[in-house]
Amino acid sequence: MTPPSAIPREHPSGLPYRPCVGVMLVNAAGLVFTGQRLDQMVEAWQMPQGGIDPGEDPYQTALRELWEETGVDAGLTSLLGETPDWHYYDLPEELIGKIWKGRYAGQRMKWYALRFHGTDDDVNIATEHPEFRHWRWSHPDTLVDLAAPFKRALYMDVIGVLAPFL
Repeated sequence: MTPPSAIPREHPSGLPYRPCVGVMLVNAAGLVFTGQRLDQMVEAWQMPQGGIDPGEDPYQTALRELWEETGVDAGLTSLLGETPDWHYYDLPEELIGKIWKGRYAGQRMKWYALRFHGTDDDVNIATEHPEFRHWRWSHPDTLVDLAAPFKRALYMDVIGVLAPFL
């Protein structure tokens, strides 16, 4: 059965969805990297994610975004699995037209589960363009509750698909 957030859709505003990837970085203990964004004051945590550049392969985007947001080198990871479908989320109404220069209604995301073979010392969120103020390893069962409310259905679906790889 296809998860609800994986069904292709159009937004009532007519705006497209931003092509994006997400990374579920899993350590040896089965915990998942989560970061608290610099640009949000809410107590929400998320997994690394980011936009796909034109012509860029989604998996290569995932590795690039992981490096840009966490300082984790691709050589310290191995691919566990990926979502076969694209997953969607809508921005809250008050954010549509305000972020991403008003060009998108939400995101269309491909997700990758990666095994992390490094240590905590290999994580560095003080990157060239930092996105997170704090980071931690979180139990997979807590990821949905930690996420921003408008991303929770997406997280529930993605975790359901990637759970066999954890």
